Amino acid sequence: MSKVNNTIIRPPFFPGNTKSSSRIKARNDLERKNELDEITKNHASVNINQKIKDFSIIKKIVDMAPEIDREAKINDLRNRIQNGTYQINEQKVAEKILQNEY
Repeated sequence: MSKVNNTIIRPPFFPGNTKSSSRIKARNDLERKNELDEITKNHASVNINQKIKDFSIIKKIVDMAPEIDREAKINDLRNRIQNGTYQINEQKVAEKILQNEY
């Protein structure tokens, strides 16, 4: 950069540095814009994987669901395990495993 009469002059490659309106019009002319739009309309696209779309839908549904406070249930289970009174129902565990596997 250089100074002329205490005014900073930027090099010509910076946008907006030129005072020539013809150069600006030629670069931004409507015909050229339409030409570029036509060229890029089939190339400028984004494909989002279906799994990502599904995840987005599921996340929105979960976010809208009311929050459930499970603190009391967790504390009850913790106390029963520590006291040795927690009983595992093997039949229910086996049924859940089979439901999830098949």
